[in-house]
Amino acid sequence: MSKQTTLKGSFALCGKGLHTGLSLTVTFNPAAENTGYKVQRIDIEGQPVIDAVAENVVETTRGTVIGKKDVKVSTIEHAMSALYAMGIDNCLMQVNGPEFPILDGSAVMYVEKIKEIGIEEQNAPKDYYVIRHKHEVKDEKTGSVITILPDEEFSITTMCSFDSKFINSQFASLDNMENYAKEVAAARTFVFVRDIEPLLNANLIKGGDLDNAIVIYERKTTQERLDKLADLLGVAHMDANNIGYIQNKPLVWENECTRHKLLDIIGDMALIGKPIKGRIIATRPGHTINNKFARMMRKEIRKHEIQAPFYDPNETPVMDVNRIRELLPHRYPMQLVDKVISLGATSIVGLKNITSNEPFFPGHFPQEPVMPGVLQIEAMAQCGGLLVLNNVDEPEKWSTYFLKIDEVKFRRKVVPGDTLLFKVDMLAPVRHGISSMKGYMFVGDQVVSEATFTAQIVKNK
Repeated sequence: MSKQTTLKGSFALCGKGLHTGLSLTVTFNPAAENTGYKVQRIDIEGQPVIDAVAENVVETTRGTVIGKKDVKVSTIEHAMSALYAMGIDNCLMQVNGPEFPILDGSAVMYVEKIKEIGIEEQNAPKDYYVIRHKHEVKDEKTGSVITILPDEEFSITTMCSFDSKFINSQFASLDNMENYAKEVAAARTFVFVRDIEPLLNANLIKGGDLDNAIVIYERKTTQERLDKLADLLGVAHMDANNIGYIQNKPLVWENECTRHKLLDIIGDMALIGKPIKGRIIATRPGHTINNKFARMMRKEIRKHEIQAPFYDPNETPVMDVNRIRELLPHRYPMQLVDKVISLGATSIVGLKNITSNEPFFPGHFPQEPVMPGVLQIEAMAQCGGLLVLNNVDEPEKWSTYFLKIDEVKFRRKVVPGDTLLFKVDMLAPVRHGISSMKGYMFVGDQVVSEATFTAQIVKNK
Protein backbone atom coordinates (compact mmCIF):
# COMPACT_ATOMS: atom_id res chain seq x y z
CA MET A 1 0.00 0.00 0.00
CA SER A 2 1.48 3.37 -0.96
CA LYS A 3 1.97 6.05 1.66
CA GLN A 4 1.26 9.76 1.83
CA THR A 5 4.21 12.01 0.98
CA THR A 6 5.51 15.51 1.65
CA LEU A 7 8.66 17.47 0.79
CA LYS A 8 11.95 16.66 2.54
CA GLY A 9 12.60 20.38 2.98
CA SER A 10 11.45 23.84 1.91
CA PHE A 11 12.12 25.70 -1.33
CA ALA A 12 11.12 29.07 -2.75
CA LEU A 13 10.54 30.39 -6.25
CA CYS A 14 10.45 34.09 -7.18
CA GLY A 15 9.04 35.97 -10.15
CA LYS A 16 6.40 38.41 -11.25
CA GLY A 17 2.68 37.80 -11.10
CA LEU A 18 0.91 37.22 -14.40
CA HIS A 19 -2.00 39.50 -13.57
CA THR A 20 -0.52 42.03 -11.12
CA GLY A 21 3.03 42.23 -12.41
CA LEU A 22 4.19 42.32 -8.77
CA SER A 23 7.41 40.73 -7.57
CA LEU A 24 6.27 37.59 -5.74
CA THR A 25 7.76 34.68 -3.82
CA VAL A 26 6.05 31.37 -3.09
CA THR A 27 7.63 29.02 -0.54
CA PHE A 28 6.78 25.32 -0.39
CA ASN A 29 7.06 23.65 3.01
CA PRO A 30 6.69 20.11 4.35
CA ALA A 31 3.37 19.37 6.10
CA ALA A 32 2.16 16.66 8.46
CA GLU A 33 0.23 13.67 7.15
CA ASN A 34 -3.47 14.26 6.36
CA THR A 35 -2.85 18.01 6.01
CA GLY A 36 -3.55 18.25 2.29
CA TYR A 37 -2.70 21.38 0.31
CA LYS A 38 -2.87 24.73 2.10
CA VAL A 39 -2.03 28.23 0.86
CA GLN A 40 -1.02 30.98 3.30
CA ARG A 41 -0.94 34.72 2.58
CA ILE A 42 2.07 35.83 4.63
CA ASP A 43 1.72 39.47 3.50
CA ILE A 44 -1.61 39.91 5.31
CA GLU A 45 -2.10 40.43 9.04
CA GLY A 46 -2.85 37.14 10.73
CA GLN A 47 -1.33 35.26 7.77
CA PRO A 48 -4.64 33.59 6.81
CA VAL A 49 -4.53 30.01 5.54
CA ILE A 50 -6.79 28.81 2.72
CA ASP A 51 -7.56 25.15 2.17
CA ALA A 52 -6.84 24.40 -1.50
CA VAL A 53 -10.11 22.59 -2.22
CA ALA A 54 -12.73 23.06 -4.91
CA GLU A 55 -15.28 24.70 -2.58
CA ASN A 56 -12.84 27.58 -1.99
CA VAL A 57 -12.44 28.48 -5.67
CA VAL A 58 -13.89 31.96 -6.13
CA GLU A 59 -12.89 32.67 -9.74
CA THR A 60 -11.57 30.84 -12.79
CA THR A 61 -10.73 33.73 -15.14
CA ARG A 62 -7.31 33.17 -16.69
CA GLY A 63 -6.32 30.83 -13.90
CA THR A 64 -7.70 29.21 -10.77
CA VAL A 65 -8.34 31.59 -7.86
CA ILE A 66 -8.92 30.29 -4.35
CA GLY A 67 -10.06 32.46 -1.48
CA LYS A 68 -12.29 33.16 1.47
CA LYS A 69 -13.74 36.53 2.48
CA ASP A 70 -11.29 39.17 1.19
CA VAL A 71 -8.29 36.82 1.01
CA LYS A 72 -7.54 35.48 -2.45
CA VAL A 73 -4.67 33.79 -4.23
CA SER A 74 -4.74 33.31 -8.01
CA THR A 75 -2.87 31.30 -10.68
CA ILE A 76 -2.22 28.38 -8.33
CA GLU A 77 -2.91 25.66 -10.89
CA HIS A 78 0.65 25.20 -12.19
CA ALA A 79 2.04 24.61 -8.70
CA MET A 80 -0.89 22.35 -7.78
CA SER A 81 -0.37 20.39 -10.99
CA ALA A 82 3.28 19.74 -10.15
CA LEU A 83 2.54 18.69 -6.56
CA TYR A 84 -0.27 16.35 -7.58
CA ALA A 85 1.57 14.75 -10.49
CA MET A 86 4.72 14.24 -8.39
CA GLY A 87 2.62 12.40 -5.80
CA ILE A 88 2.90 14.93 -2.95
CA ASP A 89 -0.17 14.81 -0.68
CA ASN A 90 0.70 17.36 2.01
CA CYS A 91 2.23 20.80 1.50
CA LEU A 92 1.98 24.33 2.96
CA MET A 93 2.48 27.02 0.31
CA GLN A 94 3.28 30.54 1.58
CA VAL A 95 2.97 33.49 -0.80
CA ASN A 96 3.68 37.18 -0.23
CA GLY A 97 0.95 38.49 -2.50
CA PRO A 98 -2.35 37.83 -4.25
CA GLU A 99 -1.01 35.31 -6.77
CA PHE A 100 1.72 32.79 -7.43
CA PRO A 101 4.57 33.94 -9.69
CA ILE A 102 3.95 32.97 -13.29
CA LEU A 103 7.63 31.94 -13.81
CA ASP A 104 7.94 30.69 -17.41
CA GLY A 105 4.20 29.93 -17.72
CA SER A 106 4.63 26.19 -17.11
CA ALA A 107 5.16 23.83 -14.16
CA VAL A 108 8.71 22.81 -15.04
CA MET A 109 10.44 24.95 -12.39
CA TYR A 110 8.24 23.49 -9.65
CA VAL A 111 9.05 19.98 -10.81
CA GLU A 112 12.80 20.68 -10.91
CA LYS A 113 12.75 22.07 -7.36
CA ILE A 114 10.69 19.14 -6.05
CA LYS A 115 13.23 16.74 -7.55
CA GLU A 116 16.08 18.75 -6.04
CA ILE A 117 14.60 18.91 -2.51
CA GLY A 118 13.24 15.37 -2.55
CA ILE A 119 10.04 13.67 -1.43
CA GLU A 120 9.54 12.06 1.97
CA GLU A 121 7.19 9.15 2.68
CA GLN A 122 4.89 9.50 5.69
CA ASN A 123 3.22 6.95 7.97
CA ALA A 124 -0.36 7.42 6.78
CA PRO A 125 -1.64 5.39 3.80
CA LYS A 126 -2.34 7.32 0.60
CA ASP A 127 -6.10 7.84 0.54
CA TYR A 128 -7.10 7.18 -3.08
CA TYR A 129 -10.61 7.73 -4.36
CA VAL A 130 -11.26 4.89 -6.77
CA ILE A 131 -13.67 5.61 -9.61
CA ARG A 132 -16.24 2.81 -9.82
CA HIS A 133 -18.77 4.42 -12.20
CA LYS A 134 -18.78 6.93 -15.03
CA HIS A 135 -19.20 10.59 -14.01
CA GLU A 136 -19.59 13.49 -16.42
CA VAL A 137 -19.98 17.27 -16.50
CA LYS A 138 -21.09 19.18 -19.60
CA ASP A 139 -21.37 22.82 -20.63
CA GLU A 140 -23.89 23.02 -23.46
CA LYS A 141 -22.87 26.60 -24.37
CA THR A 142 -19.17 25.94 -24.87
CA GLY A 143 -19.34 22.27 -25.80
CA SER A 144 -16.93 21.45 -22.95
CA VAL A 145 -17.21 17.96 -21.49
CA ILE A 146 -15.22 16.23 -18.76
CA THR A 147 -15.80 12.50 -18.23
CA ILE A 148 -14.12 10.20 -15.76
CA LEU A 149 -14.16 6.41 -16.13
CA PRO A 150 -12.88 3.54 -13.98
CA ASP A 151 -9.20 2.75 -14.43
CA GLU A 152 -6.42 1.15 -12.40
CA GLU A 153 -4.38 4.38 -12.21
CA PHE A 154 -4.86 8.11 -12.85
CA SER A 155 -4.60 9.13 -16.51
CA ILE A 156 -5.89 11.91 -18.78
CA THR A 157 -6.78 12.35 -22.43
CA THR A 158 -7.44 15.91 -23.61
CA MET A 159 -8.98 17.05 -26.88
CA CYS A 160 -9.06 20.75 -27.76
CA SER A 161 -10.81 22.55 -30.59
CA PHE A 162 -9.80 26.19 -30.90
CA ASP A 163 -11.71 28.87 -32.74
CA SER A 164 -8.79 29.49 -35.05
CA LYS A 165 -7.76 28.71 -38.61
CA PHE A 166 -4.11 28.64 -37.61
CA ILE A 167 -4.48 26.28 -34.67
CA ASN A 168 -7.60 24.14 -34.82
CA SER A 169 -7.84 20.69 -33.21
CA GLN A 170 -5.20 19.08 -30.98
CA PHE A 171 -4.92 15.97 -28.84
CA ALA A 172 -2.76 15.12 -25.81
CA SER A 173 -2.65 12.17 -23.44
CA LEU A 174 -0.82 11.23 -20.24
CA ASP A 175 -1.19 7.57 -19.29
CA ASN A 176 1.33 7.49 -16.46
CA MET A 177 2.04 10.30 -13.96
CA GLU A 178 5.68 9.20 -13.87
CA ASN A 179 5.98 10.74 -17.36
CA TYR A 180 4.58 14.12 -16.25
CA ALA A 181 7.99 15.78 -15.88
CA LYS A 182 9.07 14.68 -19.35
CA GLU A 183 5.81 15.02 -21.30
CA VAL A 184 3.74 17.80 -19.67
CA ALA A 185 5.54 19.99 -17.11
CA ALA A 186 7.24 22.26 -19.66
CA ALA A 187 4.02 23.11 -21.55
CA ARG A 188 3.47 26.88 -21.29
CA THR A 189 0.30 28.90 -20.97
CA PHE A 190 -0.94 30.56 -24.16
CA VAL A 191 -3.10 33.42 -25.33
CA PHE A 192 -4.49 34.63 -28.66
CA VAL A 193 -3.61 38.15 -29.81
CA ARG A 194 -7.33 38.87 -30.26
CA ASP A 195 -7.85 38.21 -26.53
CA ILE A 196 -5.00 40.37 -25.21
CA GLU A 197 -6.76 43.72 -25.45
CA PRO A 198 -9.88 42.56 -23.53
CA LEU A 199 -7.63 41.01 -20.87
CA LEU A 200 -5.68 44.25 -20.49
CA ASN A 201 -8.93 46.20 -20.28
CA ALA A 202 -10.01 43.79 -17.50
CA ASN A 203 -6.84 44.72 -15.58
CA LEU A 204 -5.32 41.28 -16.20
CA ILE A 205 -1.98 39.98 -17.57
CA LYS A 206 0.05 43.03 -16.42
CA GLY A 207 2.95 40.65 -15.92
CA GLY A 208 2.48 38.76 -19.18
CA ASP A 209 5.28 38.76 -21.74
CA LEU A 210 6.90 36.54 -24.35
CA ASP A 211 9.00 34.83 -21.68
CA ASN A 212 6.03 33.36 -19.81
CA ALA A 213 3.42 32.68 -22.50
CA ILE A 214 2.90 31.51 -26.03
CA VAL A 215 1.16 34.26 -28.00
CA ILE A 216 -0.77 33.15 -31.06
CA TYR A 217 -1.38 35.67 -33.85
CA GLU A 218 -3.77 33.84 -36.17
CA ARG A 219 -6.16 36.54 -37.44
CA LYS A 220 -4.72 39.48 -39.29
CA THR A 221 -5.32 42.95 -37.88
CA THR A 222 -4.06 46.40 -38.85
CA GLN A 223 -0.40 47.25 -38.38
CA GLU A 224 -1.39 50.20 -36.21
CA ARG A 225 -3.44 48.06 -33.80
CA LEU A 226 -0.76 45.35 -33.60
CA ASP A 227 1.91 47.98 -32.87
CA LYS A 228 -0.27 49.41 -30.08
CA LEU A 229 -0.63 45.99 -28.47
CA ALA A 230 3.13 45.42 -28.79
CA ASP A 231 3.79 48.70 -26.97
CA LEU A 232 1.36 47.77 -24.19
CA LEU A 233 3.16 44.45 -23.74
CA GLY A 234 6.61 45.98 -24.07
CA VAL A 235 7.65 43.78 -27.00
CA ALA A 236 9.11 44.54 -30.42
CA HIS A 237 6.83 45.45 -33.30
CA MET A 238 6.13 42.72 -35.84
CA ASP A 239 4.78 42.59 -39.36
CA ALA A 240 0.95 42.33 -39.26
CA ASN A 241 1.05 40.09 -42.34
CA ASN A 242 3.04 37.33 -40.59
CA ILE A 243 0.59 35.10 -38.74
CA GLY A 244 1.83 32.37 -36.40
CA TYR A 245 3.24 31.76 -32.93
CA ILE A 246 4.98 34.62 -31.16
CA GLN A 247 7.39 33.75 -28.34
CA ASN A 248 11.03 34.08 -27.38
CA LYS A 249 11.68 30.33 -27.49
CA PRO A 250 10.27 27.76 -29.93
CA LEU A 251 7.44 25.39 -29.12
CA VAL A 252 8.49 22.43 -26.98
CA TRP A 253 5.88 20.26 -28.73
CA GLU A 254 3.63 20.87 -31.70
CA ASN A 255 0.62 20.36 -29.42
CA GLU A 256 2.06 22.37 -26.52
CA CYS A 257 -1.16 24.36 -26.05
CA THR A 258 -3.21 21.21 -25.47
CA ARG A 259 -0.54 19.74 -23.22
CA HIS A 260 -0.85 22.90 -21.14
CA LYS A 261 -4.61 22.34 -20.94
CA LEU A 262 -3.81 18.86 -19.63
CA LEU A 263 -1.41 20.40 -17.09
CA ASP A 264 -4.20 22.74 -15.92
CA ILE A 265 -6.66 19.86 -15.52
CA ILE A 266 -4.24 18.04 -13.22
CA GLY A 267 -3.81 21.21 -11.16
CA ASP A 268 -7.55 21.71 -10.83
CA MET A 269 -8.10 18.02 -10.02
CA ALA A 270 -5.74 18.46 -7.06
CA LEU A 271 -8.54 20.54 -5.51
CA ILE A 272 -10.62 17.36 -5.13
CA GLY A 273 -8.57 16.62 -2.03
CA LYS A 274 -7.72 12.99 -2.76
CA PRO A 275 -5.59 11.30 -5.41
CA ILE A 276 -7.82 9.59 -7.95
CA LYS A 277 -7.68 6.24 -9.68
CA GLY A 278 -9.60 6.77 -12.90
CA ARG A 279 -9.27 8.02 -16.47
CA ILE A 280 -10.31 11.57 -17.37
CA ILE A 281 -11.40 12.36 -20.93
CA ALA A 282 -11.64 16.12 -21.40
CA THR A 283 -13.08 17.82 -24.47
CA ARG A 284 -12.48 21.57 -24.76
CA PRO A 285 -11.50 21.89 -21.09
CA GLY A 286 -11.06 25.15 -19.21
CA HIS A 287 -10.78 26.28 -15.61
CA THR A 288 -14.52 26.88 -15.26
CA ILE A 289 -15.62 23.37 -16.21
CA ASN A 290 -12.55 21.89 -14.49
CA ASN A 291 -13.69 23.40 -11.21
CA LYS A 292 -17.30 22.42 -11.80
CA PHE A 293 -16.09 18.85 -12.24
CA ALA A 294 -13.89 19.04 -9.12
CA ARG A 295 -16.85 20.27 -7.06
CA MET A 296 -19.00 17.40 -8.33
CA MET A 297 -16.28 14.91 -7.38
CA ARG A 298 -15.98 16.47 -3.91
CA LYS A 299 -19.70 15.84 -3.39
CA GLU A 300 -19.33 12.29 -4.68
CA ILE A 301 -16.46 11.63 -2.27
CA ARG A 302 -18.47 12.95 0.68
CA LYS A 303 -21.28 10.53 -0.25
CA HIS A 304 -18.78 7.65 -0.26
CA GLU A 305 -16.25 8.93 2.29
CA ILE A 306 -15.34 5.33 3.12
CA GLN A 307 -15.00 3.37 -0.10
CA ALA A 308 -15.68 -0.32 -0.33
CA PRO A 309 -12.60 -2.41 -1.20
CA PHE A 310 -12.40 -3.77 -4.73
CA TYR A 311 -13.22 -7.47 -4.91
CA ASP A 312 -12.36 -9.73 -7.83
CA PRO A 313 -13.75 -13.24 -7.19
CA ASN A 314 -11.31 -14.64 -9.77
CA GLU A 315 -8.24 -13.69 -7.72
CA THR A 316 -6.63 -16.23 -5.41
CA PRO A 317 -7.29 -15.25 -1.76
CA VAL A 318 -4.45 -14.24 0.55
CA MET A 319 -5.93 -16.62 3.15
CA ASP A 320 -8.44 -19.35 2.39
CA VAL A 321 -10.79 -20.93 4.91
CA ASN A 322 -8.24 -23.60 5.86
CA ARG A 323 -5.56 -21.03 6.76
CA ILE A 324 -8.13 -19.02 8.71
CA ARG A 325 -8.96 -22.14 10.75
CA GLU A 326 -5.27 -22.53 11.59
CA LEU A 327 -5.17 -19.00 13.04
CA LEU A 328 -8.61 -18.56 14.62
CA PRO A 329 -10.14 -20.96 17.16
CA HIS A 330 -13.69 -20.36 15.86
CA ARG A 331 -15.62 -23.15 14.16
CA TYR A 332 -19.12 -23.57 12.74
CA PRO A 333 -21.41 -21.84 13.38
CA MET A 334 -19.16 -19.04 14.73
CA GLN A 335 -16.47 -18.86 12.06
CA LEU A 336 -17.64 -15.75 10.20
CA VAL A 337 -14.77 -15.04 7.76
CA ASP A 338 -14.64 -17.16 4.59
CA LYS A 339 -11.44 -15.73 3.10
CA VAL A 340 -8.99 -12.80 3.19
CA ILE A 341 -8.46 -11.00 -0.10
CA SER A 342 -6.01 -8.29 0.98
CA LEU A 343 -3.53 -8.12 3.85
CA GLY A 344 -0.94 -5.51 4.76
CA ALA A 345 0.95 -4.42 7.86
CA THR A 346 -1.88 -2.19 9.06
CA SER A 347 -4.93 -3.16 6.99
CA ILE A 348 -6.92 -6.25 6.05
CA VAL A 349 -9.88 -7.02 3.79
CA GLY A 350 -11.96 -10.14 4.44
CA LEU A 351 -15.14 -11.63 3.02
CA LYS A 352 -18.16 -13.66 4.03
CA ASN A 353 -20.95 -14.89 1.77
CA ILE A 354 -24.34 -14.80 3.50
CA THR A 355 -26.59 -17.72 2.51
CA SER A 356 -30.14 -18.60 3.44
CA ASN A 357 -28.74 -21.60 5.39
CA GLU A 358 -27.06 -19.49 8.10
CA PRO A 359 -28.00 -20.99 11.50
CA PHE A 360 -29.23 -17.67 12.89
CA PHE A 361 -31.88 -16.95 10.22
CA PRO A 362 -34.56 -19.43 11.46
CA GLY A 363 -34.80 -17.47 14.69
CA HIS A 364 -33.80 -13.98 13.45
CA PHE A 365 -36.39 -13.69 12.00
CA PRO A 366 -38.48 -16.52 10.42
CA GLN A 367 -40.55 -14.22 8.22
CA GLU A 368 -37.83 -11.66 7.54
CA PRO A 369 -34.32 -13.15 7.82
CA VAL A 370 -31.84 -10.50 9.03
CA MET A 371 -28.26 -11.05 10.22
CA PRO A 372 -27.96 -10.01 13.89
CA GLY A 373 -25.92 -6.86 14.44
CA VAL A 374 -23.81 -8.51 17.13
CA LEU A 375 -22.68 -11.13 14.61
CA GLN A 376 -21.76 -8.42 12.14
CA ILE A 377 -19.47 -6.95 14.79
CA GLU A 378 -18.14 -10.42 15.61
CA ALA A 379 -17.29 -10.98 11.94
CA MET A 380 -15.38 -7.69 11.76
CA ALA A 381 -13.64 -8.58 15.03
CA GLN A 382 -12.50 -11.93 13.64
CA CYS A 383 -11.10 -10.16 10.59
CA GLY A 384 -9.27 -7.74 12.90
CA GLY A 385 -7.90 -10.72 14.83
CA LEU A 386 -6.35 -12.07 11.64
CA LEU A 387 -4.73 -8.68 11.04
CA VAL A 388 -3.21 -8.59 14.51
CA LEU A 389 -1.95 -12.18 14.28
CA ASN A 390 -0.27 -11.34 10.97
CA ASN A 391 2.04 -9.03 12.91
CA VAL A 392 3.43 -11.60 15.40
CA ASP A 393 5.87 -14.46 15.06
CA GLU A 394 4.34 -17.95 15.10
CA PRO A 395 0.75 -16.62 14.89
CA GLU A 396 -0.71 -20.09 15.48
CA LYS A 397 0.50 -19.84 19.10
CA TRP A 398 -1.40 -16.62 19.86
CA SER A 399 -5.04 -15.58 20.31
CA THR A 400 -6.76 -12.21 20.34
CA TYR A 401 -9.39 -11.20 22.85
CA PHE A 402 -11.39 -8.05 22.40
CA LEU A 403 -11.37 -5.73 25.40
CA LYS A 404 -13.60 -2.94 24.13
CA ILE A 405 -15.91 -2.15 21.24
CA ASP A 406 -16.93 1.50 20.62
CA GLU A 407 -18.66 3.74 18.08
CA VAL A 408 -20.85 0.96 16.69
CA LYS A 409 -23.21 1.98 13.88
CA PHE A 410 -25.63 -0.05 11.77
CA ARG A 411 -26.73 1.55 8.50
CA ARG A 412 -28.80 -1.13 6.72
CA LYS A 413 -29.95 -4.75 6.98
CA VAL A 414 -27.84 -7.74 5.99
CA VAL A 415 -29.95 -10.46 4.35
CA PRO A 416 -29.46 -13.81 2.56
CA GLY A 417 -27.61 -13.39 -0.73
CA ASP A 418 -25.39 -10.50 0.49
CA THR A 419 -21.63 -10.69 0.12
CA LEU A 420 -19.97 -8.96 3.07
CA LEU A 421 -16.61 -7.23 2.72
CA PHE A 422 -14.78 -6.33 5.93
CA LYS A 423 -12.09 -3.64 5.94
CA VAL A 424 -10.20 -3.29 9.21
CA ASP A 425 -7.35 -0.81 9.80
CA MET A 426 -5.02 -0.46 12.76
CA LEU A 427 -5.37 2.92 14.44
CA ALA A 428 -1.99 2.69 16.17
CA PRO A 429 0.94 0.26 16.45
CA VAL A 430 0.56 -2.66 18.85
CA ARG A 431 1.90 -1.67 22.29
CA HIS A 432 2.17 -3.98 25.33
CA GLY A 433 0.05 -6.53 23.50
CA ILE A 434 -2.83 -4.04 22.99
CA SER A 435 -4.12 -3.07 19.55
CA SER A 436 -6.82 -0.60 18.49
CA MET A 437 -8.59 -0.97 15.13
CA LYS A 438 -11.37 0.56 13.05
CA GLY A 439 -13.61 -1.78 11.08
CA TYR A 440 -16.14 -1.27 8.29
CA MET A 441 -18.47 -3.77 6.70
CA PHE A 442 -19.79 -3.28 3.16
CA VAL A 443 -22.44 -4.75 0.90
CA GLY A 444 -21.68 -3.55 -2.60
CA ASP A 445 -20.57 0.10 -2.39
CA GLN A 446 -22.48 0.81 0.83
CA VAL A 447 -21.25 0.75 4.43
CA VAL A 448 -23.67 -1.43 6.41
CA SER A 449 -21.95 -1.33 9.81
CA GLU A 450 -18.83 -0.02 11.52
CA ALA A 451 -17.09 -0.15 14.89
CA THR A 452 -13.85 0.62 16.72
CA PHE A 453 -12.15 -2.26 18.57
CA THR A 454 -9.50 -2.65 21.23
CA ALA A 455 -7.92 -6.10 21.45
CA GLN A 456 -5.33 -7.91 23.54
CA ILE A 457 -2.91 -10.47 22.11
CA VAL A 458 -2.34 -13.42 24.45
CA LYS A 459 -0.03 -16.40 23.99
CA ASN A 460 -1.89 -19.71 24.08
CA LYS A 461 -1.36 -21.92 27.12
